[in-house]
Amino acid sequence: MKVRVYYEDTDAGGITYHTRYINFCERARSEIFFTRGILPGLGHHNGFVVRDIKASFLATSTLGDMLEVTSRILTMKNSSIILLQEIFKEDRKIFSMEVVLVYIDEGKPSRIPDRFKEIFTQL
Repeated sequence: MKVRVYYEDTDAGGITYHTRYINFCERARSEIFFTRGILPGLGHHNGFVVRDIKASFLATSTLGDMLEVTSRILTMKNSSIILLQEIFKEDRKIFSMEVVLVYIDEGKPSRIPDRFKEIFTQL
């Protein structure tokens, strides 16, 4: 997914705030579902939650830069997925994040529905 760095994403010097990279990755994860016309959860009491993030900030981006966010599965279990999400500025990787997502239903970890597993395996 492509994302542009806007003024609201930067500090006074035009450098992208570190937390914005996590936001860009969240948008990319949501787009995986939105582009298929569905929401990431089946209802109001279920869906994916972030359990853990390991992030590496490798370089900076600045106001106006066009970035590319990629996502791929590292591991998929019954109720969790580990994704590798990376952000590139042109051909240079500037951010990398491993995120553990857990599927919950009524506040408890639950088996990931098959249709969601299928969507993730298409990455």
